[in-house]
Amino acid sequence: MKNKNMKLSVEYLIPKYQDNLYQAAFSVLQNPADAQDAVQTTMIRYHYLNQEFEDEEHIRKWLFKTVINASKDIRRSFWRRNKVSLEETMASIEFERIQDQSLFQEVCSLPEKYRIVIQLFYYEEFTIQEISQLLSITQSNVKKRLSRARDKLRNVLEQEDEHVN
Repeated sequence: MKNKNMKLSVEYLIPKYQDNLYQAAFSVLQNPADAQDAVQTTMIRYHYLNQEFEDEEHIRKWLFKTVINASKDIRRSFWRRNKVSLEETMASIEFERIQDQSLFQEVCSLPEKYRIVIQLFYYEEFTIQEISQLLSITQSNVKKRLSRARDKLRNVLEQEDEHVN
C-alpha cells in the first residue's frame, strides 16, 4: 500500500531530471532559453509546494506535467518575442549520427501536439496512460496523436530517402 509521505529534495531531483525536463520543455517551446526557464520554474514550484507524494514516480509525473504546463504558459506569454531559430539550436547540439539529427529536425517540425507525445513516449518512456494523465487528454487521443506523428515522420523520412537514392 502506498503512503503519501514522500518529498525528495530539489538537490536530488535537479541532477536526476533536469535534462529530461529540458527536452520535454524544448519540444513545446523550441527555444533553449525558454525551455531552461520552464525547468527552473518547475523546480521552484516543487520546492515551495506543500505536498507530499506517494513515491518517486509520482514526483516524476508531477514534474513532467508541471514543466509541460509551464512551457505552454511561456509560449503564450507576451514577453516571448526573442526566439532563437531552430537552425541555431541545431548547430549547438551534437548528434552521434547524421540520421539522429535529421530525425530530431523532423520531430521539431511537427505540430506541438505531436511533438510532445513523441517526446514523452519515445524519449521519456511514459506509457499511453501516463501521457494521457500528463496532458489531460484521453488515451485514445494519445494513441491517435502518436499514430499521426509516426505517419508524418515516416512520410518525410521516406521522401528524404528517395532524394538520397
